[in-house]
Amino acid sequence: MTARDRKAALVAHIKEAVMTCLYAPGADLDEVALCEEFSLSRTPVREVFRELDGEGYLNWRDGRGVRVSELSHKTLRDFFLAAPMIYGAVLRLAAMNALPQQIERLKLAQSRYREALKTGSPAERSLANNNFHLVTGEMAANTYLMPSFQRLLIDHARIGMTFYQPTNNLMAANVSEAADQHDEMISAIIARDCELAAGLAEAHWELSRKQIETFVMPASLDVPLGQIAPQAS
Repeated sequence: MTARDRKAALVAHIKEAVMTCLYAPGADLDEVALCEEFSLSRTPVREVFRELDGEGYLNWRDGRGVRVSELSHKTLRDFFLAAPMIYGAVLRLAAMNALPQQIERLKLAQSRYREALKTGSPAERSLANNNFHLVTGEMAANTYLMPSFQRLLIDHARIGMTFYQPTNNLMAANVSEAADQHDEMISAIIARDCELAAGLAEAHWELSRKQIETFVMPASLDVPLGQIAPQAS
């Protein structure tokens, strides 16, 4: 394996470890251990750190090392306010702009998602869901929207891990419904039905929102979607 391959493997490792919470939010990364594990010198490892800092996975702190991006009170609040708007815009544009080869990739991502629901771990389910939505972002093909969407997907994967560990029949039914909604999204995109696609994005978000809030949102963060609470003077 070449140095470039080892560097790419490190990027993939950190991304997956962050999104599945193997690396906990706010945790410090051990640069020396990663250098040894991937047989890389400090320079390429630090290049990876800076790249993933720019994408939202890590937080590079000059002179103080690097840590996993946090899920703070403000981060969670911003996530729950922005998610429905961004998902709706992405699905609307996906229905408008999707290319035939992208639709085939979306169908493949959905097939893998359903397989992960049957036999995969919670982490595999969450990552499969992330891959499905990432394809819709590529379909949207919007220079301004994509960076925000990609950043959103990182935190959705992390806080959505609970969604893919159902502990009762209702939660399991919600996961099954989410898979059906993916199929409906594909159909709406194929039909170029922008309004239907956007509506499905909102329904899809609402399906998981309450369940996620139950696990990660304190009562003080129960802000109506799309509304920003006034700042204290």
